[in-house]
Amino acid sequence: MDMSVKKKLGLKEKYALMTRDLGWEPSYEKHEDVYPLIHYEGLKIHDWDKWEDPFRLTMDSYWKYQAEKERKLYAIIDAYNQNNGHLNVTDARYINAMKIFLSAVPSLEYNAHRGFARLGRHMAGVGPQVACQMQAIDELRHAQTQIHAISNYNRFYNGIHDWKHMNDRLWYLSVPKSFFEDACTCGPFEYIIAISFSFEYVLTNLVFVPFVSGAAYNGDMGTMTFGFSAQSDEARHMTLGLEVIKFMLEQDPANLPIVQKWIDKWTWRGVRLLTIVAMMMDYMLPKRVMSWKEAWEIYFEQNGMSLFKDLARYGVKVPECVEQIKKEKNHISHQAWTTFYAAAPMTNFHTWIPNEDELDWLSEKYPETFDTYYRPRFEFFREQADKGERFVNPNLPQLCQVCQIPMLFTEPDDPTQIAYRQVEHQGEKYHFCSDHCQHIFENEPEKYVEAWLPVHQIMQGNCFAEGDDPTAPDFNPIASVLRYWHIENGRDNGDFAGSEDEKNFAQWRGMATSNQ
Repeated sequence: MDMSVKKKLGLKEKYALMTRDLGWEPSYEKHEDVYPLIHYEGLKIHDWDKWEDPFRLTMDSYWKYQAEKERKLYAIIDAYNQNNGHLNVTDARYINAMKIFLSAVPSLEYNAHRGFARLGRHMAGVGPQVACQMQAIDELRHAQTQIHAISNYNRFYNGIHDWKHMNDRLWYLSVPKSFFEDACTCGPFEYIIAISFSFEYVLTNLVFVPFVSGAAYNGDMGTMTFGFSAQSDEARHMTLGLEVIKFMLEQDPANLPIVQKWIDKWTWRGVRLLTIVAMMMDYMLPKRVMSWKEAWEIYFEQNGMSLFKDLARYGVKVPECVEQIKKEKNHISHQAWTTFYAAAPMTNFHTWIPNEDELDWLSEKYPETFDTYYRPRFEFFREQADKGERFVNPNLPQLCQVCQIPMLFTEPDDPTQIAYRQVEHQGEKYHFCSDHCQHIFENEPEKYVEAWLPVHQIMQGNCFAEGDDPTAPDFNPIASVLRYWHIENGRDNGDFAGSEDEKNFAQWRGMATSNQ
């Protein structure tokens, strides 16, 4: 008797059934009414079926892979926490890098989750809809795992007792927050470039590979585990961004100038956001895997530039800002650390002067710049501290209207001159840290005049603690702002040397390694 045996579906056929065949065309509503944002940005899309997903991942496979990663991740995190893994880090100074990470990054991941959920609704093609849905879930998972992994430190160390509150208020956290608010207020295609290209390709490679490798090197297995778990998702996310860029360029030649403008803008915005990562790599890892300069050369100049070579056949050009970035890689980490050192009373983490071995390491890694421009600053800071006159900048800094970073960067060809740019728009003056931030503003001034700049808000009296009276004769504005931020002055901020964190770590480490 003849029997018909159903052949097992191949990956391509299964993917088609589980994604493309789940979509439909609206019959009683106009296409443009169902997907109102598709034409918002001026792009021309002719055939959504031309979008390709190189992973061809279906939702049933996705849940299987992610569930297995979750089991392994939380097994390691639980073991790390139960065995007081925080005492195994090389030096308690390192934990201040985790304070920055927890204060800034989980909220970015959560906003990426919200953004991709929105894209899943507004992308008209079934392929990108499914890909955006998976990425939205990924981003939510990343936020959760980062909070779970790092929150262990909150039980023992100061500065992150109210990180969610600080995220919306603390001055330096306006930099990453503004990046995502900028992206989330874009149309759907620009958002893809902002996040899947700039954030995923430019930023996360440098966060989740060299920096997280540094976490492992410094004994932080919890952070290492969630970092590498997230990075396995980032490979898929970066591919989504690249495929969407190619899709847009292949659909119509008129799309090229629009896409080029977005690539230029978000390459620069991503690089400016990386400034604090550069500082963390060079100054906040007691044991260093590589310098910021080395990481940048590997993950952007080599790997990232290969992406632009791939896109060159579509007419995409390397962003002009890349030339400035090459010059700044020798400077930004040092400029950022000196800025935060001088602003130590206004942060939720501790700072310090690098010791002699660390200064020598920086001299070796930055032979063209460090001894000439930056080592003398740290030697001066040490002399002042030894005299009991610890250097503090008592002034509120001017902020860039676009990236919202204090004016700490120097002219690309003159490291002795702070870079200032100014534009007048509708009778108001706006300031910028670079030509590129100025050009971004000039292209969309209506967006950036709305920026919530912490220094401006403080000066306008909008950042004082509830119940404080600015007209009172004994009113202390700095103390009031710290209370508004929920920073406990003297515990969460200032020098690491002599801090409660340093003393507790030394006491706990001693108890863990002795019979007393």
